Amino acid sequence: MTVENVSARPLGNIRTDDAQYGTADRTASAQGFSSDFQTFLKMLTAQARYQDPLKPIDSTEYAAQLAQFSMVEQQVQTNEKLASLVAQLGSANMAMLSGWIGQEVRSHGAALFDGSPITLAYSPAKGADQVALVVSDGEGREVQRLPLPLSGGEVKWSGMDEKGVPLPAGTYSFDILSVTRGETIGRTPASFYGGVAEVQLREGKTVLILDSGQEILAASVDAIRRPPA
Repeated sequence: MTVENVSARPLGNIRTDDAQYGTADRTASAQGFSSDFQTFLKMLTAQARYQDPLKPIDSTEYAAQLAQFSMVEQQVQTNEKLASLVAQLGSANMAMLSGWIGQEVRSHGAALFDGSPITLAYSPAKGADQVALVVSDGEGREVQRLPLPLSGGEVKWSGMDEKGVPLPAGTYSFDILSVTRGETIGRTPASFYGGVAEVQLREGKTVLILDSGQEILAASVDAIRRPPA
């Protein structure tokens, strides 16, 4: 049974008071260390060049400065190696996720509506005697409330209003409202399915481009499947 086939009838007396660093950061950090390293080197060189011959730099102090110089240099090299390692791990992860292209993934959050039905997955709260799908637009305004089967599972949201007119294209979020005897006992987000068209690596994070053009983080995916025949 899909939301497309369920009439938008009233739901009864329901209470409605339920109304790490990225790559850019790592690069900036490495550049900062490199800049400090160069500045320290110039200061040390200038200190040695312009020291007073009658009051030369204390050997102990100079040795300490050289040790600090060595520590700064090692820190720069360590950060560069770590940045390179993270980039390699990100590339390997993206290569692994390339197998997701052409598959459907399930994720929480807002979904991009482009006129095509959106497949939703939901589980009502235990003991509910009424379940509703609450649809909100990109600004958080409720635009639709539709009854759902108590069994849970998957439904298709058509994006049509009560008159059969398509809602405007844009981002929509979906909540599942569980009600018992007119009292709200739960409100949880529904998951949505979308086909994967592309996988990208951005600032150390793997991003999935869906068929609708929406972008989601691979880390937000909690299920993957073959597209229904």
